[in-house]
Amino acid sequence: MQLQRFEKAEDFYAGAGRLLAQREAENCLMLGLVASLGRDPGLPPEEPYMATVGEGGEAIAAALMTPPFGLVVSTVARGDPGEVLAPIVDDVRRFRVTPPGVVGPALVSRAFAELWQASEGQPYRKGTAMRVYRLRRVIPVTGVPGALRTATDRDRELLSQWFAAFNREALGEETNPEQAERLTEAYLQGETRGIYLWEDGRPVSMAGHSGPTPNGVRVNAVYTPPGLRGRGYASACVATLSQKLLDKGRRYCFLFTDLANPTSNRIYRAVGYEAVADVDEYKFP
Repeated sequence: MQLQRFEKAEDFYAGAGRLLAQREAENCLMLGLVASLGRDPGLPPEEPYMATVGEGGEAIAAALMTPPFGLVVSTVARGDPGEVLAPIVDDVRRFRVTPPGVVGPALVSRAFAELWQASEGQPYRKGTAMRVYRLRRVIPVTGVPGALRTATDRDRELLSQWFAAFNREALGEETNPEQAERLTEAYLQGETRGIYLWEDGRPVSMAGHSGPTPNGVRVNAVYTPPGLRGRGYASACVATLSQKLLDKGRRYCFLFTDLANPTSNRIYRAVGYEAVADVDEYKFP
């Protein structure tokens, strides 16, 4: 097996694209990051880590990291994930930034975490257990008052507040006002992102998209304030946005759910999203 490190996103995609596209849903996070590098103001400006492990002239695994975020690992085309990932572990040790964690298909991310602990003596703990869903056809939501609209500059203050609340609730992360404003700017102005509001007399729910893939796009940042939940706003917002993205030519929409949140998993299945695979995050405390 041969490891190859890349400096340019287009070269990395040339080397890893076929591997990633074979399991597009499971690899949608990495595919979206590659497509967004250099085009998305929400991504850190620091040099990313990009590498593949090849065998017989083709990539069988890939890894990408955009510091300060953790390492993303791909599906493994063949072989034991522990053996295939060993060259990446060894190479990441020499990268200028130590990964704060890893995320990827359940068996693959676990294999990397175990290898990292054996190599560095650094313990790991499981972060968020997720499931990636794929939608081909929307099941319409009816009987919910309001309509979807594109968020604008006039919504900046509200969006910043809701992004901070979403990060706190969904990701367990505190977001200061400056970070929330940068995130808002990325969704309002980013070439590969978009943000929408469901309005029923006033904004009542939010959903966005980012990370385009060869055939799809990832829906994310779904948030409804606690006092407005249970009225179908999030379901209508996600369903309408997903249909809008399909109407623009996407074959699929993808999204990640937290398995600890049964409500969100139920909502997404009800509007047409189908479970594809489990994706786990491990943190290196």
